[in-house]
Amino acid sequence: MSIAYTICPADPRGHWFDVALRFEAAAGATLSLPSWLRGSYRIRDFAKHVSDMSVVDAQGAPLPWRRLDKRRVQIDGTGSPVTVAYRVYAFDPSVRKAFLSTDRGFFNPSSLCYRVDAEAQSPVELTLVAPEDADCAGWRVATSLQAVAVDARGFGRFRADDYEDLIDHPVELGDFERVDFDVNGMPHALVLAGHDAVDTARVTRDLARICTVEHALFDDTTPLDRYLFLTQVTAGGYGGLEHRYSTALVCARDDLPRPNEAGLSDGYRNFLGLCSHEYFHLWNVKRLVPQAFAESDLGDEAYTRDLWHYEGVTSYYDDLFLLRAGVVEAAEYLDLIARQATRVWRTPGRHRHSLAESSFEAWTKFYQSDESTPNLTVSYYGKGAVFALGLDLRLRVLGTTLDEAMKRLWKGFGAVNRPVPEGELSRVIIALAGEVGGEAGEQALQHYFERGLYGTDDLPLAQDLAVFGVEAALRVNRGAADRGGRNTGKAESNFIGLRTKPVDGVVQVTGVVADGPAERADLAVGDRLVAINGRQVKAAKFAAQCSALVPGEPVTVHRFRDERLISSVLTPQPPASDTWAFTLVADPALEVAARRKAWLGV
Repeated sequence: MSIAYTICPADPRGHWFDVALRFEAAAGATLSLPSWLRGSYRIRDFAKHVSDMSVVDAQGAPLPWRRLDKRRVQIDGTGSPVTVAYRVYAFDPSVRKAFLSTDRGFFNPSSLCYRVDAEAQSPVELTLVAPEDADCAGWRVATSLQAVAVDARGFGRFRADDYEDLIDHPVELGDFERVDFDVNGMPHALVLAGHDAVDTARVTRDLARICTVEHALFDDTTPLDRYLFLTQVTAGGYGGLEHRYSTALVCARDDLPRPNEAGLSDGYRNFLGLCSHEYFHLWNVKRLVPQAFAESDLGDEAYTRDLWHYEGVTSYYDDLFLLRAGVVEAAEYLDLIARQATRVWRTPGRHRHSLAESSFEAWTKFYQSDESTPNLTVSYYGKGAVFALGLDLRLRVLGTTLDEAMKRLWKGFGAVNRPVPEGELSRVIIALAGEVGGEAGEQALQHYFERGLYGTDDLPLAQDLAVFGVEAALRVNRGAADRGGRNTGKAESNFIGLRTKPVDGVVQVTGVVADGPAERADLAVGDRLVAINGRQVKAAKFAAQCSALVPGEPVTVHRFRDERLISSVLTPQPPASDTWAFTLVADPALEVAARRKAWLGV
């Protein structure tokens, strides 16, 4: 008897999936549910949502079983078929777990399917049963799982090569819209759930262009027989999780273009950048697999100092592919990478935490962020992208590219299904620099790795961009909406170092910048501001009130903390130059112009 799962969205109103697992259980057989899922580096303890477990033999007689720990159970089998039945509570609207209501259903099999530990490499079968709730009568199935025998709505039997294959195929259930399109003759589809009117022809056309240039980086050597963009459309969500034959996405309704809508909005560009990012993971993570992840059974953390490679390099390429696909122009692309750099320069923790350390401690810092996170660490996404930009520019000066390094990594590991050892991309890049630039080139890249990957000094962005005919300048922030790049707004008048949000009509502190005026004035997260220099603080006028403060002139700040009124003196500073703007230099030298054209196409 093979390993077979049956999953039924049994109670959408109570948010319960029913799961049955059938297999031949030997004495002492163990089952385990993952504690985390690949692509999201935090212990999530999926087993905490499991309830009502029972084990019976082929005749329906109960069999003894026991929990070994939070994720494993043991069954007293006899080598005969058993059925393990249980329920899983599913009300997580993210792309990481499982969700079920009368509106839609979604799950990663890692949230629902226990692994038969002794048979982890064996083929498995999964049967999806349609819900009986009348409000779900029109539901269909969208998944990249291989269908064996399904009905017109997609419910029925599927197969997977083994457990790892099974848990790499998320499943969307509901009344969604599916639009199929091709990429180099390979079938792709956009699946939209919860959306309003969308110009799907435009979206799929843009996605096809982006996917095409990504395949071109790897010389069109990765055939796919299916790929799905599973997209949950919400009021204001954003995020994604990569899989080998699909990606699960969340975006805001306003991010998607409506029929006959012209122009490229920030929201739509962000959505395409998200799709570009997750699609590149098709190679960089899902097939170029970190050895630490390949060796993990998903029970405990799998540590690596290479998340800058898998997420940072991907974050560099995601916007670059928009440029290569013709979705954005060069000047717009420079704005995008200027915003990426600005986020890094506005993070005080970049001087405390190296990129390698940030990668290694993602489990406890990046994925368990709080008000202290910006002061303690730096994002391996953001700084990793800036670091990858510097690597690409320096390789181009030597006569090669980061593209070439990724191709070599692919040929040596991804194409032959070998896990990637720790630090391998670094070694490939340094060796490539030595080939084209001699000993000096190799030493230069080695030094750049020591500075950018293991150090905490700022990277020499302006220096690297100058030799490509791009002027990089730090300027003062020009308002709350200024994320970097070209901006003509009014410059900030001072720096306080405070993040706030309105709560019940009161301004509440949500973050304090390390070593800034607010920290020195003893402001803390949770404080509710009452007055500045005797004038009442109101949420609607707080920004203007802060703008009126003069650098160097102390003010008295009153606030409530733990229902006690306290006060202190705060002295604003001159505004910091923490915002990058990158602009194309007119009429650069011929050598610089040629270098810039090879990179930006202009």
